[in-house]
Amino acid sequence: MQIYLDYSAATPPRDEAIAVMQAVMIEHWGNPSSLHQWGNRAATVMERARMQVADLLNAPLDSIIFTSGGTEADNLSIMGVARRYLQPQHLIISSVEHSAIAEPVRSLEQWGWQVTRLPVNRQGQVNPLDLQAALRDNTVLVSVVYGQSEVGTLQPIEALGRITRDHGALFHTDAVQVAGRLPLDVQRLPVDLLSISSHKIYGPQGAGALYIRPGVELSPLLRGGGQELKLRSGTQAVPSIAGFGVAAELAAQEMPTETLRLIQLRDRLFDQLADVLELASTGDRRCRLPHHVSFCIIPADGERVSGKTLVRQMNLAGIAISAGSACHSGKLNPSPILQAMGYGDRAAKSGIRLTLGRQTTAADIDWTAMVLRQVLQRALSELVVSQA
Repeated sequence: MQIYLDYSAATPPRDEAIAVMQAVMIEHWGNPSSLHQWGNRAATVMERARMQVADLLNAPLDSIIFTSGGTEADNLSIMGVARRYLQPQHLIISSVEHSAIAEPVRSLEQWGWQVTRLPVNRQGQVNPLDLQAALRDNTVLVSVVYGQSEVGTLQPIEALGRITRDHGALFHTDAVQVAGRLPLDVQRLPVDLLSISSHKIYGPQGAGALYIRPGVELSPLLRGGGQELKLRSGTQAVPSIAGFGVAAELAAQEMPTETLRLIQLRDRLFDQLADVLELASTGDRRCRLPHHVSFCIIPADGERVSGKTLVRQMNLAGIAISAGSACHSGKLNPSPILQAMGYGDRAAKSGIRLTLGRQTTAADIDWTAMVLRQVLQRALSELVVSQA
């Protein structure tokens, strides 16, 4: 039995997206910047996709800039604001940001920018009062992730955005994990910039989008032919963008029923593992992504099995999950997200994440819960033997 439970990492492209991509590659392969009919056909395909993505966000058509994915959209937000200033200013992020935010901010810090990283509570959530206190006269940008990919916590984006807007700074949110799972209405949300990614909503990899509120000005990361309103030069990947558009349209149509189904499956998995003393849930159980389940492994004897070990053992059992911590060059590092939430280094190496999707069934949940219990107990037993 093969079960995929890593939908926060990548979703399988749906058949409708694959079909439109194939059709575009065969029939509409022209350069959308060309003025002849081949270019016009490609441009028409691309603008339809822009409309589909805009509709998912209830955004104006000309506020959507296509990128290569969520990372580029995040980088364009951070660096696109920063490059408009001749002198370093102050910006604010949370302490639980994805590396696509944390790394460009770290670069700005090296160039003299002042950075405040907002603390989070044990559930991984920012207190709006901390944002209020952190704002300065020279604060130009605040960026807080909407749904944290590792622990599933949703941030109070409306409150944070209102505080930022009242101060006069720009507000960005990485909504990659939220798009297609919870409603995103940029006409209502107090956001100036918002990032999403195709391969998290059953579209192809290699496409993403940045919503830019009308009137907000950014400096481009890429310079060249001036595509995407001169903010993202380079010939657009029309097949991938077309698949992205179809995925966005279908996500919007299916969201009301699919979100409820995912919440029920998510809670079913939490409930079935609630009596496993070695598993401590992480993140906020109430303010949480609908498809997201996460734990730290806390054996009674104080010794820990790493998340990476459990991922490998579950994979051997035919079930794909992910570790909450990053692995570089074979070395398991503590998760900076869990550390920011108050977990020690050992606990921060033991995080695991199970994320659900369109193909996930109740039977998958039941089987996974049973297998995870067995795999965990075997791993703990092997740990005891190795230490004897």
